[in-house]
Amino acid sequence: MRASGFIKVQVTGRKSDGGIDGIGVLRIALLSFQVFFQCKSYIGSVGPGEIRDFRGAMVGRTDKGLFMTTGTFTSEAKKEAVRDGAPALDLIDGEQLCILLKDLKLGIETKSIEVVAIDTDWFSHL
Repeated sequence: MRASGFIKVQVTGRKSDGGIDGIGVLRIALLSFQVFFQCKSYIGSVGPGEIRDFRGAMVGRTDKGLFMTTGTFTSEAKKEAVRDGAPALDLIDGEQLCILLKDLKLGIETKSIEVVAIDTDWFSHL
Protein backbone atom coordinates (compact mmCIF):
# COMPACT_ATOMS: atom_id res chain seq x y z
CA MET A 1 0.00 0.00 0.00
CA ARG A 2 2.82 2.40 0.88
CA ALA A 3 4.65 1.62 -2.36
CA SER A 4 1.54 2.54 -4.35
CA GLY A 5 1.18 6.04 -2.87
CA PHE A 6 -0.45 5.65 0.52
CA ILE A 7 1.11 8.07 3.01
CA LYS A 8 -0.32 6.36 6.08
CA VAL A 9 -1.23 2.70 6.47
CA GLN A 10 -2.62 1.03 9.56
CA VAL A 11 -3.23 -2.73 9.51
CA THR A 12 -6.18 -3.63 11.71
CA GLY A 13 -6.91 -7.20 10.56
CA ARG A 14 -7.78 -9.14 13.68
CA LYS A 15 -10.77 -11.13 14.85
CA SER A 16 -12.34 -7.96 16.24
CA ASP A 17 -11.51 -5.78 13.21
CA GLY A 18 -15.17 -5.33 12.30
CA GLY A 19 -14.54 -6.52 8.74
CA ILE A 20 -11.77 -4.02 8.01
CA ASP A 21 -8.20 -5.28 7.44
CA GLY A 22 -6.64 -1.85 7.24
CA ILE A 23 -6.99 1.87 6.79
CA GLY A 24 -4.81 3.99 4.55
CA VAL A 25 -4.56 7.58 3.49
CA LEU A 26 -3.93 8.05 -0.21
CA ARG A 27 -2.58 11.40 -1.37
CA ILE A 28 -3.16 12.47 -4.94
CA ALA A 29 -1.69 15.89 -5.68
CA LEU A 30 -3.35 18.30 -3.21
CA LEU A 31 -6.05 15.92 -2.00
CA SER A 32 -5.95 12.99 0.38
CA PHE A 33 -8.51 10.24 0.89
CA GLN A 34 -9.06 7.76 3.69
CA VAL A 35 -9.45 4.29 2.21
CA PHE A 36 -10.52 1.16 4.07
CA PHE A 37 -9.21 -2.10 2.67
CA GLN A 38 -10.02 -5.77 2.91
CA CYS A 39 -7.63 -8.53 1.79
CA LYS A 40 -8.62 -12.14 1.17
CA SER A 41 -6.22 -14.98 0.39
CA TYR A 42 -8.54 -17.10 -1.73
CA ILE A 43 -7.99 -19.84 -4.27
CA GLY A 44 -11.58 -19.51 -5.46
CA SER A 45 -13.88 -16.56 -5.94
CA VAL A 46 -15.12 -13.78 -3.69
CA GLY A 47 -18.90 -13.49 -3.86
CA PRO A 48 -21.33 -10.61 -3.36
CA GLY A 49 -21.83 -11.46 0.32
CA GLU A 50 -18.24 -10.60 1.18
CA ILE A 51 -18.55 -7.33 -0.76
CA ARG A 52 -21.74 -6.41 1.13
CA ASP A 53 -20.15 -7.31 4.47
CA PHE A 54 -17.13 -5.12 3.75
CA ARG A 55 -19.27 -2.21 2.61
CA GLY A 56 -21.41 -2.56 5.73
CA ALA A 57 -18.29 -2.36 7.91
CA MET A 58 -17.11 0.85 6.23
CA VAL A 59 -20.39 2.74 5.72
CA GLY A 60 -20.49 5.84 7.88
CA ARG A 61 -16.74 5.67 8.47
CA THR A 62 -15.35 6.36 4.97
CA ASP A 63 -16.49 6.65 1.36
CA LYS A 64 -13.61 4.78 -0.26
CA GLY A 65 -13.03 1.04 -0.12
CA LEU A 66 -10.54 -1.33 -1.73
CA PHE A 67 -11.10 -5.09 -1.74
CA MET A 68 -8.15 -7.27 -2.80
CA THR A 69 -8.01 -11.01 -3.27
CA THR A 70 -5.49 -13.54 -4.52
CA GLY A 71 -8.43 -15.26 -6.21
CA THR A 72 -11.14 -13.81 -8.42
CA PHE A 73 -14.46 -12.02 -8.05
CA THR A 74 -17.73 -13.50 -9.25
CA SER A 75 -19.74 -11.43 -11.73
CA GLU A 76 -22.29 -10.86 -8.94
CA ALA A 77 -19.54 -9.51 -6.65
CA LYS A 78 -18.40 -7.12 -9.41
CA LYS A 79 -21.97 -5.88 -9.84
CA GLU A 80 -22.37 -5.46 -6.09
CA ALA A 81 -19.16 -3.41 -5.90
CA VAL A 82 -20.67 -0.74 -8.20
CA ARG A 83 -24.34 -1.04 -7.21
CA ASP A 84 -26.33 2.20 -7.51
CA GLY A 85 -27.07 3.90 -4.21
CA ALA A 86 -24.09 2.38 -2.39
CA PRO A 87 -20.48 3.57 -2.12
CA ALA A 88 -18.50 2.05 -5.00
CA LEU A 89 -15.68 -0.27 -4.06
CA ASP A 90 -12.52 -0.85 -6.08
CA LEU A 91 -11.69 -4.51 -6.65
CA ILE A 92 -8.25 -6.02 -7.29
CA ASP A 93 -8.13 -9.71 -8.16
CA GLY A 94 -5.13 -12.03 -8.13
CA GLU A 95 -4.10 -11.27 -11.71
CA GLN A 96 -4.26 -7.51 -11.15
CA LEU A 97 -2.38 -7.96 -7.87
CA CYS A 98 0.45 -9.77 -9.67
CA ILE A 99 0.68 -6.99 -12.26
CA LEU A 100 0.73 -4.39 -9.49
CA LEU A 101 3.50 -6.22 -7.62
CA LYS A 102 5.49 -6.52 -10.84
CA ASP A 103 5.05 -2.81 -11.68
CA LEU A 104 6.06 -1.78 -8.16
CA LYS A 105 8.93 -4.30 -8.13
CA LEU A 106 7.72 -5.79 -4.85
CA GLY A 107 8.81 -9.37 -4.28
CA ILE A 108 9.07 -10.04 -7.99
CA GLU A 109 12.12 -10.08 -10.23
CA THR A 110 11.70 -9.96 -13.99
CA LYS A 111 14.28 -11.34 -16.40
CA SER A 112 14.54 -11.14 -20.18
CA ILE A 113 15.38 -14.42 -21.83
CA GLU A 114 16.87 -14.68 -25.31
CA VAL A 115 15.65 -17.67 -27.31
CA VAL A 116 17.95 -18.90 -30.08
CA ALA A 117 16.40 -21.26 -32.64
CA ILE A 118 18.03 -22.92 -35.61
CA ASP A 119 16.55 -22.04 -39.01
CA THR A 120 16.78 -25.47 -40.65
CA ASP A 121 15.46 -24.13 -43.98
CA TRP A 122 18.43 -21.78 -44.26
CA PHE A 123 20.89 -24.60 -43.67
CA SER A 124 19.14 -26.94 -46.09
CA HIS A 125 19.93 -24.58 -48.98
CA LEU A 126 23.74 -24.73 -48.47
